[in-house]
Amino acid sequence: MTAVEAKRAELVAASANSYADMFRRRVAASPNVTAFFYPAYTEPEQWLTLTWAQAKAKVDVIAGALLALGLAKGEKVALACNTRIEWVLADLAIAATGGVTTTVYPSTKPEDEEYILTDSAAAFILVENAEQLAKIQGRAALDKQIRHIILIIDDREPGLTPDDRVITWDALQTLGPKWLAENPGKLDASIASITRDDLSTLIYTSGTTGTPKGVEITHGAWTYEGIAVDNIDLIYPTDMLYIWLPLAHVFGRDLLSAQIAVGCEAAIDGRVNRIVAGVGEVHPTVMIGVPRIFEKIRAAVITMYPKRGIKGRISRWAFAVGRESRPYRIEGKKLPFGLRLKYGVSDKLVYSKLREKMGGRMRFMVSGSAKLSSQVQEWFYSAGLTLIEGYGLSETSAIAAVDHDRHPHFGTVGQPLPGIEMKIADDGEVLIKGPIVARAYANLPELSAETFVDGWFHSGDIGEIDAQGYLKITDRKKDLLKTSNGKYIAPQKVENTIMANTPYAAQAIVLGEGHQFASALIILDQDSIETWAKRRGQELDYARLTQLPEIRHSIDRCIRRANRKLEKWETIKKYVILDRDLSLELDEVTPSLKVRRGTVIEHFTEVIDDIYSEESTIQFVPESTHHKRR
Repeated sequence: MTAVEAKRAELVAASANSYADMFRRRVAASPNVTAFFYPAYTEPEQWLTLTWAQAKAKVDVIAGALLALGLAKGEKVALACNTRIEWVLADLAIAATGGVTTTVYPSTKPEDEEYILTDSAAAFILVENAEQLAKIQGRAALDKQIRHIILIIDDREPGLTPDDRVITWDALQTLGPKWLAENPGKLDASIASITRDDLSTLIYTSGTTGTPKGVEITHGAWTYEGIAVDNIDLIYPTDMLYIWLPLAHVFGRDLLSAQIAVGCEAAIDGRVNRIVAGVGEVHPTVMIGVPRIFEKIRAAVITMYPKRGIKGRISRWAFAVGRESRPYRIEGKKLPFGLRLKYGVSDKLVYSKLREKMGGRMRFMVSGSAKLSSQVQEWFYSAGLTLIEGYGLSETSAIAAVDHDRHPHFGTVGQPLPGIEMKIADDGEVLIKGPIVARAYANLPELSAETFVDGWFHSGDIGEIDAQGYLKITDRKKDLLKTSNGKYIAPQKVENTIMANTPYAAQAIVLGEGHQFASALIILDQDSIETWAKRRGQELDYARLTQLPEIRHSIDRCIRRANRKLEKWETIKKYVILDRDLSLELDEVTPSLKVRRGTVIEHFTEVIDDIYSEESTIQFVPESTHHKRR
């Protein structure tokens, strides 16, 4: 047995039998310690608290209500709800019953939600409000399949046709205690019957065709995540996590496992527009986010003051001092006397104000879900804020590797969690093995067999592992794009939608890996554009025609039309019409005219850089009124 295998066996033996059991153990260990802070949704904002014991009482009531409604072990319960305390409590209650949580982004389109619900065979669904309720009602397949709909916020308009399947969150509070009183010991027996190998969660993630696929995550994966994070002493029991990430996403969901295992506090609030305000109100010590959040903070500071003003000059000077100090601080060396004085002045004038904006108690921050620029990490470190990276996928229950705040290795995603094996395949692909790996894709046996081979998960990421065991992700093996907001985009789906809605287009190449939004390179069909020109008496000069304002306005309309058929995170925000076709001679297309994405991106690097630069003159696509209504 190798050292990694021995460590894995040790942690498995020490871990809880299930996610529900892990929660019960935490309650028993620290019943009167505060577990959760959550907003009262008042103005001004007030934050309410729950101890672990109070949270258990609420979870038991909800679990009792679900069992009273007939939920059986192994049945699927979908959650279509933003990140809020009710999501957390419901997920824990579903786990206690032996049910399976199926995650649904609240922004999911009705037809895609129907696919997820039917593919998972969800019998119950919890919806946040009337808007979410409307998305699933009146669909024949779902009307037959879903037995109960639990409505968290009852904001329905009066006079609507009643739906006997709907039961309000408040009604559960009456139903649950009654069942618990009539069935003493049965909830405990339910929890005791759950094993590590039982299915806990179905996380739906986009595939390369754009069709979501359900990742099957067991109870043992969540309990191992929790005990492994606790084992590396990254998060302390005295910490407070600020959880704003969507709990429908594996990264957000995994944070709950870590919190329960460690026993720290967590503030739960998914309102992205209140992150800065919320952080200032609850003063967290650890914050987890996607690269775009940290990029936005950095950009806001950099652009806060005019470049020629005194405050702008002081800020730039301070961060130059920070750059000079980094090598000493990372290696734990004492700063030279002069640099120490300059750093102290910089801290008083600039860095301390940034840390105060981040709540004043931040120990470190973690970026995950997409690649983070080491330049951003280093900028925060200059100001005394450590920003580390973690790595994982839905198929690894989120965290498979993470850097450590005490000895950060910028540019890497850290070392694998204890007991987790990683290796690099001959083609550079990162392979992962351990209890955190999902057992399969739901209803996709062939894809499962290709992806999960002899216990090894084939990640689709290209990476390198250095002599110290630190992992660096360098590329994506598959075409799937991932924005800096952590959203996956299937290029083929978006490209096909553009082509179907843009008659003048011959090719569309979607971009967005590691960036805030999706963009596209558009190649116009020469015959179509010349026909357009002839009707208007224009010169038949292809390069000139592609850049005419009239053409741009026409393509704008087409892109808006295509955007209405896409999820919000897939929509094209900017595009460039290239002034030439792709070339077989330049290896930009194959003999069968398939686009070679890597070559095209290399040949048009300057164009792409212009799209995403802060000084870009390329206009945003006018926003679709369709998305404004949504």
